[in-house]
Amino acid sequence: MDEESQLFAELYRPLRRFAAVVGPIEVDPDDLLQEAVARVLRRRRLTELDNPGAYLRRTMVNLASNYRRSLAYRRQAVARLEASTAAVGDVYPSDLNELLRLPPKERAVLYLSEVEGYRYAEVGDLLGCSEAAARKRAMRGRRRLYAQLVGEVADG
Repeated sequence: MDEESQLFAELYRPLRRFAAVVGPIEVDPDDLLQEAVARVLRRRRLTELDNPGAYLRRTMVNLASNYRRSLAYRRQAVARLEASTAAVGDVYPSDLNELLRLPPKERAVLYLSEVEGYRYAEVGDLLGCSEAAARKRAMRGRRRLYAQLVGEVADG
């Protein structure tokens, strides 16, 4: 196995999990990861990057944001056709459903800090932002989740 393949094999599992959290529900995590790797490899080899894991994470966040924007109109049309969001509710627990409504950057910060255990400075490095920006995205994401969950309790 060459050095490039070995590096990718080491990075694959954590990057695949990250893609599952950051990517829109309509996009398969493997597809998001594959697209990120393909974009990076068009410009340089993974072994040439200082921190290939961080570079690929940033690429996936950017791709997820692009997918999210392009799927927004489709989601709006589906929402108009369906009286409820039962299709998503059947597949995922309610709390995860609210998490998936967050923008990819906020979801990425919450995943890396809360699930993976990274400090905000490390999250900022991985996502290409400052520690303060990572903290702000986490705070914003928590506020949105809280508002969604409180609204759900009030409605129910």
